[in-house]
Amino acid sequence: MYRDLREFLARLEREGHLRHVRREVDRDLELAHVAKVNEQESGPALLFDRVKGYPGTSVLTSAFTSRERVALALDLPPETRFLEIARSWVQRIKDKRVPPVEVASGACQEVVQKGDDADLDSLPSPWFYPKDGGRYVGTAAYLVSRNLETGRLNLGTYRVMVIDGKRAGIQIIKAKDAEIDLRGYAAAKRPMPVALVIGGDPLLFLCSSTLFPLTESEYEVVGALRDAPVPVVRAETSDLLVPADAEIVIEGEIVPGELLPEGPFGEYPGYYTGAGAVDREYIRVTCITRRRDPILWSTTVGKPITDTHMIMGINRTASLWNDLQNMKIPGIMGVYGPPAAAGRMLAIIQLKQMYHGHSTQVGLAAFATVTGNYGLKTVILVDEDIDPENMDQVMYALAFRYQPDRGTQILERGRSTPLDPSLPIEQRYMTSRVILDTCIPYEWDHKPMPIEMDEALVKRIRSEWASYFEEPAKARPRGKELVGV
Repeated sequence: MYRDLREFLARLEREGHLRHVRREVDRDLELAHVAKVNEQESGPALLFDRVKGYPGTSVLTSAFTSRERVALALDLPPETRFLEIARSWVQRIKDKRVPPVEVASGACQEVVQKGDDADLDSLPSPWFYPKDGGRYVGTAAYLVSRNLETGRLNLGTYRVMVIDGKRAGIQIIKAKDAEIDLRGYAAAKRPMPVALVIGGDPLLFLCSSTLFPLTESEYEVVGALRDAPVPVVRAETSDLLVPADAEIVIEGEIVPGELLPEGPFGEYPGYYTGAGAVDREYIRVTCITRRRDPILWSTTVGKPITDTHMIMGINRTASLWNDLQNMKIPGIMGVYGPPAAAGRMLAIIQLKQMYHGHSTQVGLAAFATVTGNYGLKTVILVDEDIDPENMDQVMYALAFRYQPDRGTQILERGRSTPLDPSLPIEQRYMTSRVILDTCIPYEWDHKPMPIEMDEALVKRIRSEWASYFEEPAKARPRGKELVGV
């Protein structure tokens, strides 16, 4: 696996998945717009080497906008299919957790900026879209917080906007782990120490943006995925542990109940979450530690498919599959959260039916999982012969196997995300849900008879495939056959 972000970028460059932007760009709009145009053309990851006014600091974008680059982050062949990436994830963490290991020093603290030197304006935080409320230092970053009661360290991805050199507004959604941590500090009437981390092993960002039980630390899940503990160092101004090989660490504290305007921000559903700024908690910056020549990792967010969509597609697919596996429900053969749906709004589940009501059990169970409970609205159930990653096959199942009165179940009062633009702004914490069951009913005695090919003939044709496209040999004239007789 990779020690840090730089080893990962070196691999991307060797594989042809990284390009350097040599021209100087402006942090405000220009950088993000170059990145977005590149993403619309399915381009590689971009490393902006020259940001105007910030010599020595690079900005990385589009690191995870392709399935191939996510596969490489997990040290898998780039051609690995989406479902196989998720399957590998599930297998690696099954019944396994690897705690981090504390080390004496790390590259993340090569430069330590405290007091007046701890200035957010020293970082080239991009301004992404014209209607954004400001520059965002935290789009591909993760917040480290500690639960006051259990001591568990959480890594969570939340957007972070630069307010000024010493303050950064943060959107921590209700009932997310860091918000629950913050409740404990509010009850104790204490500020919550936090560290906003950029960089390190790319798996840290992959895991910080998914869902695990409240008692689990993402550090331990990453350790299981990489089969080695994450090296961490103690923060400069708190007892938090941060990745030793990170690029940038912004240390500070959040005072419960102290609010400042944050946003608006163009989010991953392709819309703004509201018409203007909203009062939210903010980070009081106490210290910034970094490498001497740091890389600021950013994602353009916005409309699909960006790093956010691909990451959530992979990690929500894997975590939902893992949750269902832990429920011991038999017959589940595949789970797919399409990146275009950010992996969270819609899931397609492939199963081999084994008893009456099996498909209904799976659909209801998906909504009851840790992953599916938050934001999942639609579950499509398909039989074992339908590849959930193949949209043509899924559409076929919806067209020719799904019967609306039999296959539709609508549920009410599910937990939603406030980022879902299909709901009115004032009602975004609750959603309805639907199961679309395309499975041929288990109890039918006479099931539709599928058309099948002769497998032996197919095998022979495949083995001789090239010959079907070769020019036939020209027949020799009969008269020439007699020459020399």
